[in-house]
Amino acid sequence: MKNTTIYIRTLKRAEHTVFCVSDGQKSYYDTQFNRRIPFSSGQQVKRSVLESICEVLNVQLSPTTFLFDVVKQKELKEGEVYGTCDPSYVDQLFGGWMKAAKGGTERTLKRRSPLSISAMRGLHPLLAGIDKDNATFDRSDRSNNEVIVRDEKGNILSTDEVVTFLEGKDRSLSRKWIPDQSRASGLFVSDIAIDLRRLFTVSLNSFEPEVADVTIEKLKSEGWKETKTVFGDCLVAPKKLREEWSKALAHAIVNWKITSNQSRTFSLMDTLALSVSNNANLIAGSIRAKLVDDDTRKAEPIVEENMDGVETFITLQAGGYMLTKGETVDAMQRAEEYLVKQMMAFDYENQL
Repeated sequence: MKNTTIYIRTLKRAEHTVFCVSDGQKSYYDTQFNRRIPFSSGQQVKRSVLESICEVLNVQLSPTTFLFDVVKQKELKEGEVYGTCDPSYVDQLFGGWMKAAKGGTERTLKRRSPLSISAMRGLHPLLAGIDKDNATFDRSDRSNNEVIVRDEKGNILSTDEVVTFLEGKDRSLSRKWIPDQSRASGLFVSDIAIDLRRLFTVSLNSFEPEVADVTIEKLKSEGWKETKTVFGDCLVAPKKLREEWSKALAHAIVNWKITSNQSRTFSLMDTLALSVSNNANLIAGSIRAKLVDDDTRKAEPIVEENMDGVETFITLQAGGYMLTKGETVDAMQRAEEYLVKQMMAFDYENQL
Protein backbone atom coordinates (compact mmCIF):
# COMPACT_ATOMS: atom_id res chain seq x y z
CA MET A 1 0.00 0.00 0.00
CA LYS A 2 1.37 3.37 -1.04
CA ASN A 3 1.69 6.17 1.47
CA THR A 4 -0.40 8.90 -0.14
CA THR A 5 -0.65 11.41 2.71
CA ILE A 6 1.94 13.17 4.84
CA TYR A 7 0.77 14.47 8.23
CA ILE A 8 2.71 17.22 9.98
CA ARG A 9 2.17 18.58 13.48
CA THR A 10 3.98 21.77 14.46
CA LEU A 11 4.44 23.09 17.99
CA LYS A 12 5.03 26.83 18.20
CA ARG A 13 5.54 29.30 21.02
CA ALA A 14 3.83 32.69 20.99
CA GLU A 15 4.62 35.53 23.38
CA HIS A 16 2.30 38.47 24.08
CA THR A 17 1.18 38.77 20.47
CA VAL A 18 -1.89 39.12 18.26
CA PHE A 19 -2.91 36.62 15.61
CA CYS A 20 -5.74 38.73 14.18
CA VAL A 21 -6.10 42.51 14.19
CA SER A 22 -9.57 43.06 12.67
CA ASP A 23 -11.60 42.62 15.88
CA GLY A 24 -8.85 41.98 18.38
CA GLN A 25 -7.58 38.51 19.17
CA LYS A 26 -9.79 35.63 17.97
CA SER A 27 -10.66 33.14 20.68
CA TYR A 28 -12.99 30.29 21.56
CA TYR A 29 -14.35 29.10 24.90
CA ASP A 30 -13.25 25.74 26.30
CA THR A 31 -16.14 24.34 28.34
CA GLN A 32 -14.12 21.68 30.17
CA PHE A 33 -11.50 24.02 31.61
CA ASN A 34 -13.61 27.21 31.56
CA ARG A 35 -11.01 29.23 29.72
CA ARG A 36 -10.99 31.40 26.63
CA ILE A 37 -8.32 30.15 24.21
CA PRO A 38 -6.76 32.26 21.43
CA PHE A 39 -6.46 30.76 17.97
CA SER A 40 -5.46 31.54 14.41
CA SER A 41 -7.83 30.25 11.73
CA GLY A 42 -6.79 27.61 9.23
CA GLN A 43 -7.31 30.19 6.47
CA GLN A 44 -4.83 32.54 8.13
CA VAL A 45 -2.30 29.74 8.58
CA LYS A 46 -2.78 28.72 4.94
CA ARG A 47 -2.23 32.29 3.80
CA SER A 48 0.96 32.49 5.87
CA VAL A 49 2.26 29.23 4.36
CA LEU A 50 1.53 30.37 0.79
CA GLU A 51 3.19 33.73 1.41
CA SER A 52 6.26 31.95 2.76
CA ILE A 53 6.42 29.72 -0.35
CA CYS A 54 6.32 32.74 -2.66
CA GLU A 55 8.96 34.47 -0.56
CA VAL A 56 11.32 31.49 -0.90
CA LEU A 57 10.77 31.29 -4.67
CA ASN A 58 10.97 35.10 -5.00
CA VAL A 59 7.67 35.28 -6.90
CA GLN A 60 4.48 37.25 -6.37
CA LEU A 61 1.22 35.73 -5.26
CA SER A 62 -1.10 35.18 -8.21
CA PRO A 63 -3.33 38.12 -9.23
CA THR A 64 -6.94 38.25 -8.08
CA THR A 65 -9.88 39.36 -10.22
CA PHE A 66 -12.61 41.49 -8.58
CA LEU A 67 -15.92 41.68 -10.44
CA PHE A 68 -18.47 44.49 -10.05
CA ASP A 69 -21.85 44.99 -11.73
CA VAL A 70 -23.30 48.39 -12.56
CA VAL A 71 -26.89 48.66 -11.29
CA LYS A 72 -29.23 51.20 -12.95
CA GLN A 73 -26.20 53.13 -14.19
CA LYS A 74 -25.73 54.53 -10.68
CA GLU A 75 -24.37 52.00 -8.24
CA LEU A 76 -21.73 49.31 -8.18
CA LYS A 77 -22.84 45.91 -6.95
CA GLU A 78 -20.26 43.58 -5.44
CA GLY A 79 -19.56 40.60 -7.68
CA GLU A 80 -17.49 37.48 -7.21
CA VAL A 81 -13.76 37.35 -6.53
CA TYR A 82 -11.59 34.66 -8.04
CA GLY A 83 -7.99 33.76 -8.80
CA THR A 84 -6.31 32.81 -12.05
CA CYS A 85 -7.28 29.11 -11.83
CA ASP A 86 -3.83 28.49 -13.28
CA PRO A 87 -1.57 25.93 -11.52
CA SER A 88 1.54 27.47 -13.04
CA TYR A 89 1.22 29.90 -10.11
CA VAL A 90 2.55 28.07 -7.06
CA ASP A 91 -0.03 29.54 -4.65
CA GLN A 92 -2.82 28.42 -6.99
CA LEU A 93 -1.48 24.87 -7.33
CA PHE A 94 -1.08 24.43 -3.56
CA GLY A 95 -3.96 26.67 -2.48
CA GLY A 96 -6.73 25.55 -4.83
CA TRP A 97 -9.41 27.75 -6.37
CA MET A 98 -13.10 28.25 -7.08
CA LYS A 99 -14.52 30.22 -10.00
CA ALA A 100 -18.28 30.07 -10.43
CA ALA A 101 -19.72 30.22 -13.93
CA LYS A 102 -21.07 33.67 -14.79
CA GLY A 103 -23.15 32.42 -17.71
CA GLY A 104 -22.76 31.86 -21.43
CA THR A 105 -20.15 29.28 -22.38
CA GLU A 106 -18.18 29.52 -19.12
CA ARG A 107 -17.90 26.50 -16.82
CA THR A 108 -17.47 26.47 -13.06
CA LEU A 109 -13.83 25.73 -12.25
CA LYS A 110 -12.83 24.35 -8.86
CA ARG A 111 -9.76 22.65 -7.50
CA ARG A 112 -9.52 21.25 -4.02
CA SER A 113 -6.28 22.21 -2.32
CA PRO A 114 -3.89 19.30 -1.71
CA LEU A 115 -3.10 20.90 1.66
CA SER A 116 -5.55 20.41 4.53
CA ILE A 117 -4.66 22.90 7.25
CA SER A 118 -6.03 23.14 10.77
CA ALA A 119 -6.39 26.22 12.91
CA MET A 120 -3.44 27.02 15.17
CA ARG A 121 -4.85 26.50 18.66
CA GLY A 122 -3.53 25.90 22.14
CA LEU A 123 -1.64 22.65 22.73
CA HIS A 124 -3.85 22.39 25.82
CA PRO A 125 -6.36 24.83 27.34
CA LEU A 126 -4.08 25.22 30.35
CA LEU A 127 -0.99 25.94 28.22
CA ALA A 128 -2.32 28.90 26.21
CA GLY A 129 -4.34 31.93 27.11
CA ILE A 130 -5.26 35.57 26.67
CA ASP A 131 -4.27 38.55 28.76
CA LYS A 132 -5.82 42.00 28.47
CA ASP A 133 -4.51 45.46 29.22
CA ASN A 134 -5.31 49.08 28.43
CA ALA A 135 -2.90 50.49 25.87
CA THR A 136 -2.23 54.18 25.21
CA PHE A 137 -1.24 56.24 22.21
CA ASP A 138 0.62 59.01 24.01
CA ARG A 139 2.08 62.01 22.15
CA SER A 140 1.52 64.55 24.93
CA ASP A 141 5.24 65.34 25.14
CA ARG A 142 5.27 66.95 21.69
CA SER A 143 4.59 70.67 21.40
CA ASN A 144 4.04 70.53 17.63
CA ASN A 145 0.94 68.33 17.71
CA GLU A 146 -2.07 69.45 15.70
CA VAL A 147 -5.39 69.03 17.46
CA ILE A 148 -8.65 69.32 15.53
CA VAL A 149 -12.02 69.37 17.32
CA ARG A 150 -15.25 69.39 15.28
CA ASP A 151 -18.81 70.17 16.33
CA GLU A 152 -21.91 68.12 15.46
CA LYS A 153 -22.00 69.60 11.96
CA GLY A 154 -18.35 68.91 11.24
CA ASN A 155 -17.20 72.52 11.70
CA ILE A 156 -13.71 72.92 13.20
CA LEU A 157 -13.70 74.75 16.53
CA SER A 158 -11.25 77.56 17.21
CA THR A 159 -8.61 77.27 19.93
CA ASP A 160 -10.63 79.53 22.28
CA GLU A 161 -13.78 77.47 21.68
CA VAL A 162 -11.89 74.24 22.44
CA VAL A 163 -10.44 75.70 25.66
CA THR A 164 -13.92 76.84 26.74
CA PHE A 165 -15.37 73.45 25.96
CA LEU A 166 -12.69 71.64 28.01
CA GLU A 167 -13.25 73.69 31.15
CA GLY A 168 -14.13 71.36 34.00
CA LYS A 169 -13.20 68.28 31.97
CA ASP A 170 -10.19 66.10 32.81
CA ARG A 171 -9.28 65.16 29.27
CA SER A 172 -6.04 65.11 27.26
CA LEU A 173 -6.19 65.75 23.53
CA SER A 174 -2.74 64.33 22.81
CA ARG A 175 -3.28 60.96 24.43
CA LYS A 176 -5.68 58.22 23.34
CA TRP A 177 -6.72 55.31 25.52
CA ILE A 178 -7.15 51.94 23.80
CA PRO A 179 -9.06 49.66 26.22
CA ASP A 180 -9.24 45.87 26.35
CA GLN A 181 -6.23 45.00 24.21
CA SER A 182 -6.06 41.20 23.97
CA ARG A 183 -2.72 39.42 23.70
CA ALA A 184 -2.07 35.72 23.14
CA SER A 185 0.69 33.72 24.83
CA GLY A 186 1.50 30.05 25.22
CA LEU A 187 2.17 26.87 23.28
CA PHE A 188 0.21 26.28 20.08
CA VAL A 189 -0.13 23.42 17.59
CA SER A 190 -1.16 23.32 13.96
CA ASP A 191 -1.67 20.28 11.73
CA ILE A 192 -1.18 19.94 7.98
CA ALA A 193 -2.05 16.98 5.75
CA ILE A 194 -0.49 16.82 2.28
CA ASP A 195 -2.40 14.73 -0.26
CA LEU A 196 0.42 13.56 -2.50
CA ARG A 197 -2.02 12.28 -5.13
CA ARG A 198 -3.20 15.84 -5.77
CA LEU A 199 -0.08 17.79 -4.88
CA PHE A 200 1.37 18.15 -8.39
CA THR A 201 -1.53 16.96 -10.55
CA VAL A 202 -4.48 18.72 -12.14
CA SER A 203 -7.59 16.82 -13.19
CA LEU A 204 -8.67 16.68 -16.83
CA ASN A 205 -12.21 15.58 -15.95
CA SER A 206 -14.44 17.50 -18.39
CA PHE A 207 -17.55 16.93 -16.25
CA GLU A 208 -16.01 18.56 -13.16
CA PRO A 209 -13.33 20.78 -14.71
CA GLU A 210 -10.47 22.17 -12.70
CA VAL A 211 -8.92 24.26 -15.48
CA ALA A 212 -10.06 25.82 -18.73
CA ASP A 213 -9.13 24.24 -22.08
CA VAL A 214 -6.81 27.12 -22.92
CA THR A 215 -4.96 26.60 -19.62
CA ILE A 216 -4.59 22.87 -20.35
CA GLU A 217 -2.87 23.64 -23.66
CA LYS A 218 -0.65 26.20 -21.93
CA LEU A 219 0.42 23.68 -19.29
CA LYS A 220 1.22 21.04 -21.92
CA SER A 221 3.44 23.53 -23.72
CA GLU A 222 5.28 24.09 -20.41
CA GLY A 223 6.09 20.39 -20.00
CA TRP A 224 3.12 19.08 -18.00
CA LYS A 225 2.39 15.48 -19.03
CA GLU A 226 -0.81 13.44 -19.15
CA THR A 227 -1.14 10.59 -16.65
CA LYS A 228 -3.85 8.59 -14.91
CA THR A 229 -4.58 8.54 -11.18
CA VAL A 230 -7.40 7.33 -8.93
CA PHE A 231 -9.11 10.60 -9.84
CA GLY A 232 -8.96 9.86 -13.58
CA ASP A 233 -6.98 11.55 -16.33
CA CYS A 234 -4.66 14.27 -15.04
CA LEU A 235 -1.77 16.52 -15.95
CA VAL A 236 1.35 16.15 -13.80
CA ALA A 237 3.91 18.91 -13.30
CA PRO A 238 7.46 18.47 -14.69
CA LYS A 239 10.01 16.88 -12.37
CA LYS A 240 12.20 19.98 -12.23
CA LEU A 241 9.26 22.07 -11.07
CA ARG A 242 8.30 19.41 -8.50
CA GLU A 243 11.80 19.44 -7.05
CA GLU A 244 11.92 23.24 -6.78
CA TRP A 245 8.43 23.67 -5.36
CA SER A 246 8.79 20.74 -2.93
CA LYS A 247 11.75 22.50 -1.34
CA ALA A 248 9.79 25.74 -1.07
CA LEU A 249 6.78 23.96 0.44
CA ALA A 250 8.96 22.14 2.98
CA HIS A 251 10.64 25.40 3.98
CA ALA A 252 7.28 27.13 4.37
CA ILE A 253 5.79 24.34 6.50
CA VAL A 254 8.76 24.50 8.86
CA ASN A 255 9.23 28.27 8.99
CA TRP A 256 5.86 29.95 8.46
CA LYS A 257 4.69 32.57 10.92
CA ILE A 258 1.64 34.79 11.25
CA THR A 259 2.59 37.91 9.29
CA SER A 260 -0.45 40.03 10.11
CA ASN A 261 0.34 40.65 13.77
CA GLN A 262 1.06 44.26 14.63
CA SER A 263 4.56 45.69 14.86
CA ARG A 264 4.19 46.47 18.56
CA THR A 265 3.14 42.87 19.32
CA PHE A 266 5.63 41.03 17.13
CA SER A 267 6.50 37.50 18.22
CA LEU A 268 9.01 35.18 16.57
CA MET A 269 6.47 32.35 16.89
CA ASP A 270 9.44 30.01 16.76
CA THR A 271 8.94 26.30 16.21
CA LEU A 272 9.77 24.14 19.25
CA ALA A 273 9.08 20.76 17.67
CA LEU A 274 7.76 19.25 14.45
CA SER A 275 6.64 15.69 13.79
CA VAL A 276 5.97 13.93 10.48
CA SER A 277 4.09 10.70 9.86
CA ASN A 278 1.90 8.85 7.35
CA ASN A 279 -0.47 7.91 10.20
CA ALA A 280 -2.94 10.52 11.46
CA ASN A 281 -3.51 8.72 14.78
CA LEU A 282 0.20 8.63 15.55
CA ILE A 283 0.75 12.28 14.67
CA ALA A 284 -1.87 13.32 17.23
CA GLY A 285 0.04 11.57 20.03
CA SER A 286 3.50 12.67 18.99
CA ILE A 287 3.09 16.20 20.37
CA ARG A 288 0.51 16.47 23.13
CA ALA A 289 -0.14 17.56 26.71
CA LYS A 290 -0.91 15.62 29.87
CA LEU A 291 -2.57 16.67 33.10
CA VAL A 292 -0.32 16.59 36.14
CA ASP A 293 -1.40 13.69 38.38
CA ASP A 294 -1.89 15.61 41.59
CA ASP A 295 -3.40 18.76 40.09
CA THR A 296 -5.98 18.77 37.28
CA ARG A 297 -5.44 22.50 36.83
CA LYS A 298 -1.93 21.98 35.55
CA ALA A 299 -0.75 20.38 32.32
CA GLU A 300 2.66 19.61 30.92
CA PRO A 301 3.65 19.48 27.25
CA ILE A 302 5.03 16.19 25.93
CA VAL A 303 7.00 15.47 22.77
CA GLU A 304 7.53 11.79 21.96
CA GLU A 305 11.11 11.54 20.75
CA ASN A 306 11.12 7.84 19.78
CA MET A 307 7.74 6.82 18.40
CA ASP A 308 7.58 4.15 15.71
CA GLY A 309 6.14 5.54 12.51
CA VAL A 310 6.87 9.18 13.43
CA GLU A 311 9.89 11.35 12.76
CA THR A 312 10.25 14.11 15.35
CA PHE A 313 12.51 17.16 15.21
CA ILE A 314 13.14 19.27 18.32
CA THR A 315 14.80 22.68 18.47
CA LEU A 316 17.15 23.93 21.17
CA GLN A 317 14.65 26.33 22.74
CA ALA A 318 12.15 23.51 23.32
CA GLY A 319 14.18 22.46 26.38
CA GLY A 320 13.00 25.59 28.17
CA TYR A 321 9.37 24.48 28.07
CA MET A 322 9.42 20.68 28.35
CA LEU A 323 11.73 17.83 29.27
CA THR A 324 13.54 16.75 26.10
CA LYS A 325 16.79 14.98 25.28
CA GLY A 326 17.04 15.08 21.50
CA GLU A 327 17.01 18.80 20.77
CA THR A 328 19.53 19.84 18.09
CA VAL A 329 20.65 23.08 16.51
CA ASP A 330 19.87 21.81 12.99
CA ALA A 331 16.49 20.28 13.80
CA MET A 332 14.46 22.46 11.43
CA GLN A 333 16.97 22.03 8.61
CA ARG A 334 16.70 18.26 8.97
CA ALA A 335 12.91 18.54 9.07
CA GLU A 336 12.94 20.39 5.74
CA GLU A 337 15.19 17.77 4.17
CA TYR A 338 13.01 14.95 5.45
CA LEU A 339 9.83 16.53 4.08
CA VAL A 340 11.43 17.05 0.66
CA LYS A 341 12.56 13.43 0.66
CA GLN A 342 9.05 12.23 1.52
CA MET A 343 7.43 14.34 -1.20
CA MET A 344 9.94 13.42 -3.90
CA ALA A 345 9.71 9.69 -3.09
CA PHE A 346 6.12 9.59 -4.36
CA ASP A 347 5.70 8.45 -7.98
CA TYR A 348 3.49 11.21 -9.32
CA GLU A 349 3.64 10.03 -12.94
CA ASN A 350 2.75 6.37 -12.19
CA GLN A 351 0.30 6.49 -9.32
CA LEU A 352 -1.67 3.40 -10.35
